[in-house]
Amino acid sequence: MLSLGIDPGTAIVGYGLVREHADSSLEAVAYGVIRTPSDLPMPQRLKLIYDDLTTLVARYRPDTAGVEELFFAKNVTTAITVAQGRGVILLALQTAGVRIREYKPNMVKQSIAGYGGADKTQMQTMIKMLLHLDSIPRPDDAADALAIAITNLQVRHFADDD
Repeated sequence: MLSLGIDPGTAIVGYGLVREHADSSLEAVAYGVIRTPSDLPMPQRLKLIYDDLTTLVARYRPDTAGVEELFFAKNVTTAITVAQGRGVILLALQTAGVRIREYKPNMVKQSIAGYGGADKTQMQTMIKMLLHLDSIPRPDDAADALAIAITNLQVRHFADDD
């Protein structure tokens, strides 16, 4: 089973692909970020995200995808911008026929570190261990996306709709 995790944004979209083998071991297949230039108008940035994600999905053909839900902080403008990127991400995945699940940040932390309030260092250390990596994945957005991909694989074991 190949899971794609997405950490949404408009400036930076993190992605991580994790394969679960028959023996339940996990392997990082690919991870990284999609970056959009801040000097481009938002419609062009959203198209870049759509196009790059569509290419990524066509290349790896994930069985399922997990996308982080929005966490609304104090900056409403940022939240709206991220929501636009998230919408394009959901559209790209749905159009490609990839099964999508959405996760709140604290659920991802609970799944990976066993504590919904885990900090970034705890999360990155666990990702490194779970995926048997030599170093913590960089940038942070890619590490977050790998965490979402792993959570997505773990949740599917308990879901009755797979």
